[in-house]
Amino acid sequence: MLSLLFVVLMIMVFGKLLGIALKATWSIAKIVVTLIFCPVVLLVLVIAGLIYIAFPVLLIAGIVLLLVSPKRT
Repeated sequence: MLSLLFVVLMIMVFGKLLGIALKATWSIAKIVVTLIFCPVVLLVLVIAGLIYIAFPVLLIAGIVLLLVSPKRT
């Protein structure tokens, strides 16, 4: 159950990151790091059995993205 919640939150967080990355016109290196490196690190942590570390990191990233992302009107 915790793994399912992790997957759902990960899709939400990195989907929002994709939108922010494309809107902010970041360089290619920042987009690659944001969209490939960060999710891979979190997935490796989960596969290695460190979901208790990966889950709080994902929650913190999600909260920061909710606070930083532009509001839609």
